[in-house]
Amino acid sequence: MAVLCDTQIRELIGIEPFADAEKRASRISYGVSSYGYDVRVGTRFKVFTPTPRSGGIAVVDPKNFNDDFMVEVDLAEEAPDSGGGGFQPPRTSVGEVPVRTQDVPAGRVGERSRRQDASATDTGLVRDHIIIPPNSFALCETVEVFDIPRDVLVICVGKSTYARCGLIVNVTPLEPEWRGKVTLEISNTTPLPAKVYANEGVAQLIFLKGDRVCAVSYADKAGKYQDQDGLTLPKVD
Repeated sequence: MAVLCDTQIRELIGIEPFADAEKRASRISYGVSSYGYDVRVGTRFKVFTPTPRSGGIAVVDPKNFNDDFMVEVDLAEEAPDSGGGGFQPPRTSVGEVPVRTQDVPAGRVGERSRRQDASATDTGLVRDHIIIPPNSFALCETVEVFDIPRDVLVICVGKSTYARCGLIVNVTPLEPEWRGKVTLEISNTTPLPAKVYANEGVAQLIFLKGDRVCAVSYADKAGKYQDQDGLTLPKVD
């Protein structure tokens, strides 16, 4: 099994949009590298912010995940003017009760952000970053869409810049013939709030080309995360 180099990644792997390796001032690097591809995190996040439940202790269940634990934020959407008020978690399904981006946790869950970063206006975003509460995590998605060949397996590792700050990126392997945007999980292992910057590098994908083509691919199995168009919560067949 061989690791694909930059020219092979460009020729063999479907990545859209594809970015070259180059220095970008004041931005966390992304694009093709010598033996990998550094992906960008998009603008849409779901931040884990559990609230007390009456009648017992809430439990995170991978077979029955409760979306009420997550607060959805899209930094690309204009924050609605709702006349003030504190942080309100979604009461029903995502979209019915919009979460204001100015109410994204900033220092503490529920503390209202008091300013808009000047750099965000340069990118057209309401803000250029999300804040993950201490000892919590966020689900997010890549900017890039991938189309993995049948004889390639992809593994993911976090970028050093975030790892040195105590932020860990967790992504399971991308199987042969998987397609879509990658759902990322970013854990804040520190006792302090931590920033994650949208539209900048967050993790590196490494492409392993098999010596032989697999008998059964992810597409053959009709995997439940096939063709996902962005951030996707846990599913069970």
